[in-house]
Amino acid sequence: MIRKLIEFYRDPEYFTNIRKIALPIIAQQFMFSALNMAGVVFVGQKGETAVAAVGLANQLAFLLNLVHFGIVSGAAMFTAQFWGRRDIPNLRRVLGLCLFLAVSVSLIFLALSQFMPAGILRIYSNDPAVIELGTNYIRIFSWTFIFLAVTFSYAFVMRSTGDVKTPTFISVGALALSTFLSYSLIFGKFGLPEMGIEGVATATLIARALECLTLLAIVYTRAESPVAANLRDLTSINRGFLGKVFHSMYPVILNELFWSLGITTYNAIYGHISTDAIATINIIGAVEQVASVIFIGISNATSVLVGNRIGAGEEHEAYLYAGRSLGLGFAGGILIGLILQLVKAPVLSLFNVSPEVIENASRVMIIVSLFIAVRINNMTIVVGILRAGGDTRFSLFLDGIIIWLVGVPMAALGAFVFHLPVYFVYLCAMSEELAKWLIGINRYFSRKWINNLAAQVEGI
Repeated sequence: MIRKLIEFYRDPEYFTNIRKIALPIIAQQFMFSALNMAGVVFVGQKGETAVAAVGLANQLAFLLNLVHFGIVSGAAMFTAQFWGRRDIPNLRRVLGLCLFLAVSVSLIFLALSQFMPAGILRIYSNDPAVIELGTNYIRIFSWTFIFLAVTFSYAFVMRSTGDVKTPTFISVGALALSTFLSYSLIFGKFGLPEMGIEGVATATLIARALECLTLLAIVYTRAESPVAANLRDLTSINRGFLGKVFHSMYPVILNELFWSLGITTYNAIYGHISTDAIATINIIGAVEQVASVIFIGISNATSVLVGNRIGAGEEHEAYLYAGRSLGLGFAGGILIGLILQLVKAPVLSLFNVSPEVIENASRVMIIVSLFIAVRINNMTIVVGILRAGGDTRFSLFLDGIIIWLVGVPMAALGAFVFHLPVYFVYLCAMSEELAKWLIGINRYFSRKWINNLAAQVEGI
């Protein structure tokens, strides 16, 4: 058994390719997660009401980000395979479709945020103080949505072509600027006005705008960039091409929409337990982001490599690459779970919240540690394997439907029927992850997820 395992991982090309693509993504995700956690710590100095207000106000942004992720990762299924064939015209046509969809959805979310922010927040909380703070925050923050649509689209297609470093460096710079400005505007430092949590929204808007403009400037001044598409490249989409591409993309978009609605329903459930409960979940979410950064990188790298291999006709290699990533993710998740238990006390002490919130967060952290290996594998299965292989309908079922069949009903029962504390409600929600893992692993071994999408649209 051990000999077979050693033989399975004795492939230097796999580790070279994973390292090349994953390390910049890991660096970006680490900076993003660390700076996001710093932002939560800054807001946490204003108390649990401020933490809850920002967390709930960000729910609309969370929904939009995941719809964006569905659009761009759906597009990336094709762009990775087109890049494997060096088919630049079709790669740029997919980028055009991606931009159109992402910007259109952003405009809808922007309108909702400007005209009915309080109504949105009442879905998640009945606390008037939380709603008032969150309304002011979201009206400023929502202007970032347009910039994010453009940045997401270009960055993901660039990653599909192997250019991970450029969007990573730009994104990390923007996040660093956002964190500095957030600190300065929350507390009125360095001659800037003291704006409280509205300072976080203002800082994010400035940083996102500069990030988008910088990325576009670099793309269109770089010689022969595969994503430097002109207007004709972006819009030369005929009905046959649109039908083939969108047929595979729309389940991914629905997948992210249904899943994100499920996650935001979890947060509505936690918010209606108490303000302390949603503050607990927001703190844990920031910590868990930092804990998962390595595996977000591996999952995204797996998606690119598996897509490239399938596009090049090397289906068995794609299967092996996917399996190696699953093994690394599960073993790494167990290690991360142990580390979380060792560091949870000093980490939670950073937040200036009530002892009840700290106690609840400590108990939720135990559950996170127990399930993080399974959650990492689920992320790899959905993002790195099923989508890269074009198995989007099964991915929709696994990630977008099971949450509603298992996780949401269990969490609602725990909160509103049995009136359990937040940490037990969180454990009820984890039933979804276990169900997804058992079904997803079986799908990987079946090989039914391998589909050559690039070959299907060739010549259209």
